[in-house]
Amino acid sequence: MTDTQNDVEATGWRSDKFIAGLAKRKRSERRFRLTGLLAILTALTLLGILLFSIFSTGYTAFIQTYITLDVTFSESVIDKNGARDPAELRAANYNRLVQDALRKKFPEVTSRGDLRTLFSLVSNDASQTLREMVEKDPGLIGKTVPVRLLAGDDVDMVRKGYIDRESAEEDRRVKNEELVWLDALLKEGAVSTHFNSGFFTNGDSREPEKAGIAGAMVGSFYTLIITMIIAFPIGVMTAIYLEEFAPKNKLNDLIEVNINNLAAVPSIVFGLLGLAIFLNVAHLPRSAPLVGGLTLALMTLPTIIIAARAAIRAVPDSIRQAALGLGASSQQAAFHHILPLSMPGILTGTIIGLSQALGETAPLLMIGMVAFIADVPSTISDPATVMPVQIYLWADSSERAFVEKTSGAIMVLLGFLILMNAFAIVLRKKFERRW
Repeated sequence: MTDTQNDVEATGWRSDKFIAGLAKRKRSERRFRLTGLLAILTALTLLGILLFSIFSTGYTAFIQTYITLDVTFSESVIDKNGARDPAELRAANYNRLVQDALRKKFPEVTSRGDLRTLFSLVSNDASQTLREMVEKDPGLIGKTVPVRLLAGDDVDMVRKGYIDRESAEEDRRVKNEELVWLDALLKEGAVSTHFNSGFFTNGDSREPEKAGIAGAMVGSFYTLIITMIIAFPIGVMTAIYLEEFAPKNKLNDLIEVNINNLAAVPSIVFGLLGLAIFLNVAHLPRSAPLVGGLTLALMTLPTIIIAARAAIRAVPDSIRQAALGLGASSQQAAFHHILPLSMPGILTGTIIGLSQALGETAPLLMIGMVAFIADVPSTISDPATVMPVQIYLWADSSERAFVEKTSGAIMVLLGFLILMNAFAIVLRKKFERRW
């Protein structure tokens, strides 16, 4: 072996220096892979902890405690005149019937303070239940029948284990005498738990046991419909113009830069814009899905435009040129060939944008959709709230029973978001073309 070959081996890929450097690079790569794996595991662990916290607290919102009482539909209370007048039946004091049933069940309770505590075992909604029963069947008047009534929120919390019975009396909302009455009802089999259908059919309420998400769900639906009607056509037409017809000049370059910048603007800025334009200038109804939808449409437009432009740009230029070569105009080529082929990507971006709008809270707070709304809205101009704002309101409440309502509403909202994103993924996989 010559001296030149020895020098090459001493300094080339067989040299000790090269081998040591290669080993160092491999160790560095293994550390990088391990760091990435740890980052993923950490993220999944934190996500798991978050979801476990939400689900472990929120699943009880879908069940509710009821107390069965023998209620006497006294004619002297409901219909003194015996005329069965619907207006008189509606205005009767049904709360007294509930109180009489509780007095009959626990005749030893006589003091005013104890009676007030006894009556709290049953929700204030019980009188509404009796009213609806009599309006549906006036033949109940004069009879004594067992009726399943909604329990108060404290009783519900005791049954679900959120109030510790073993703790000192001064440290819990439920007093010892209430536990004695509850145990007596449990022994008789008068306490039961059932699926909480009212959580999905009732509007908001100051009483946790009566509060539901129906109003927020309808408000979110109306708001998203308005958002889609406004943002989708404007966003798609803007994307088509910028990609197919807009000349390349400084003005259009400025427009493109601003569209990209608007996608990163904090959402509360759009809420301020909606407050200034739609409420203070246009004088549209405050806290209405119409205003909420218009505000969220402004926020969603940049996302839809960017996604639509990317989908249009992904269509091969050969299709465009082929259409023009066969005599089609630029408009025909855009709307008859480019737009149909890019529609799966456009719809995917639109659904993702709407999913983002569904979870927004800050812009809607600025336009007044944070108000307490007990009724389910029937039109887009009625006062309403949306799911994220409803969650915010319940989370800010001091009542312990609203904690499970908050987590339950988060579970429902997450379900809607997962369904919308899953639909976007399925849509993309089914109609996606590989050019």
